[in-house]
Parts: sequence; structure tokens; C-alpha cells
Amino acid sequence: MFSLRPVFLACSLAAIVHSPAWAADTVADEGKADVAAEPASPHHISTNFGFYSDYIFRGISYARGRGAIQAFVDYSHDSGLFLGIGGTNVHRDALYGNTLEVDLYGGFSFPITDDLTITPGFLQFYYPDNEKIANQSPNVTEVNVAMNYKDFAIKYSYSLTDWFGVNTKSYGNTAIGHHTTGTGDSKGTNYIELNYNPALPFYGLSLLLHVGHQSVKNYAVADYTDIQVGVSKDFSIANSDGWNAGLSYIATDANDDWYVTSTGYKTGDSKFFAYIKRTF
Repeated sequence: MFSLRPVFLACSLAAIVHSPAWAADTVADEGKADVAAEPASPHHISTNFGFYSDYIFRGISYARGRGAIQAFVDYSHDSGLFLGIGGTNVHRDALYGNTLEVDLYGGFSFPITDDLTITPGFLQFYYPDNEKIANQSPNVTEVNVAMNYKDFAIKYSYSLTDWFGVNTKSYGNTAIGHHTTGTGDSKGTNYIELNYNPALPFYGLSLLLHVGHQSVKNYAVADYTDIQVGVSKDFSIANSDGWNAGLSYIATDANDDWYVTSTGYKTGDSKFFAYIKRTF
């Protein structure tokens, strides 16, 4: 569960510089060796570190509006392969007493046309505290596939495991407000999202428009739709490049009786969200 941030990879191509024949002759005449330029490495590693006003995952707050610090390390290859690992704090009340989340993810991105890219991948949520609900683990494994066309992206995620420990033992046939939960496991829970992220023609800003729908297998009381509208900007501080900041408004129709902590904090309430991060 990491701040929803789809992974977009740019593949670098090495350029081979050819010297004209007369230049080669001149070098030879001077008795100097003609040294070929080394090709750029196909391997790329980047890191990013940021401060966030909350940990928002698919519209739901997991830091209770008290701020989050997140860091990620990403590896990519010119072939389209990518892998990453990251972490964020989680508020103890939001997820069964866990305080840390580690995300492992990867996939393969390949172009269909100049404007169309398909990216299958996986995402693993892991909680080192190992705090459980009714002895059911909150760890989740998802597979996903994304399609990017120009400034549009659509992504579908599918859970191979129970959704954060939701099953008959933990939540089955339980009264939630005016609703009764279902029974069975929650494998097959899915999330579909559509994002539009164009550059705006002023101040170097980018627009983000997002809509997503979470469907929890066998537990319809936990289904909801979320929307997000925001802007972001890349910038430099002194001679330091790689900075990015954003501000957005997030709203959901999540059931307040389900998406609520033990102390009464409604994690699906509408909220403003801001962040600043740097990529190295």
C-alpha cells in the first residue's frame, strides 16, 4: 500500500559517434589512438525520498493525517524490466497495530507504438511488525497490468491473497453499521483506475485527474470509489535538481462504518493532500 504512484520508466539509448574519415586520418598521422566512446550502461538506479501530509492509498488514509515519510529505490533496465523497494510509516490505529509498511514491486514495460505502452507487474505489501487481525496476516500480493497512451493511463490490480486479512475468521458475517459483511476469503479483490496527467501551459505545472474503484471480493460493504484532482511541479533548489511537489484534493464514498479506526477516525473522509520529494 504505497502512495498511489504508477511507475513510468524512460529507457535510455546509447549514441555512437562516428568521426569523419579525414579526422581519423589526421589522428593516425599524429600517431594517436582512436578511442571509441563507451556505450551508456543499460542499468539504471534511482532513489526518491519525500515528506507527505498523509499516507493515502487509493483514497484511504493510513497515517490519520499525521504525516508520512516515504523512501524508494528503483532499478530499471533498457529492456523495460524494473524492480523496486520502498517503505512508509503507517498509523498504528489504521492497520491492526502495524507501524511500518514495506513495498516490493516490479514488472516489464514494453511499447506497442510510439504512444502506447503496456506494463504487467506485481506489488507486495509487507508489514514487518507482523501484527494480525484474528490471526490473519495483513500482507497482500497483487498482480497488475497498466496501459499508457500519451497522457492517459488505465491500470487494473488483482489480489492473489486475502485483502489485508479480510476473510471469514476476521470479518465474516459481522454487523458493520446497518450492513452485514459477507463470508469467505477476499482473494480476487480488485482495483481499476484511470489517470490523466498532462502538462499545463503555465508555470511548469502538471495536472492530475484520477478516478478509481475498489471492489473487495465477498465483502461489498468495503467497496468504494475514489477521485483525486491535483497539480504538481518539478523544480530545482539552488543547484539541486530532481525536486517535485504537489497538492491535490481527494474524496471517496467509502462506508464510514467500515473505513474507521478503533478511535473513530474515518479514514475515507475527503481531504487535501500535499507532498514534497526529491529523486536522485
